[in-house]
Amino acid sequence: MSERQPPPEKDLNHAGSVVDKAIEYLMGQRVSEMAIASALLGGAMGLLTRSLPDEVVVQILNNAIDSIESGEMRKAGGRDTAGEA
Repeated sequence: MSERQPPPEKDLNHAGSVVDKAIEYLMGQRVSEMAIASALLGGAMGLLTRSLPDEVVVQILNNAIDSIESGEMRKAGGRDTAGEA
């Protein structure tokens, strides 16, 4: 897969489902939401920085910041959307 292509929908759905199950498991183990989110974010950042140029990672982060500042993330109501394409 090239750096410029989005992941195939099947892969995104599968990865999202696995992440959702991992979150569910960790919540059941009474791991704090902050710890889970921090670990997932750290892992995602590590993976992105290994596979994309820094400028692309910065743009992804800027898009995330824009989504937070616009209230888009809150509108999702805290619902897990990792498995959605």
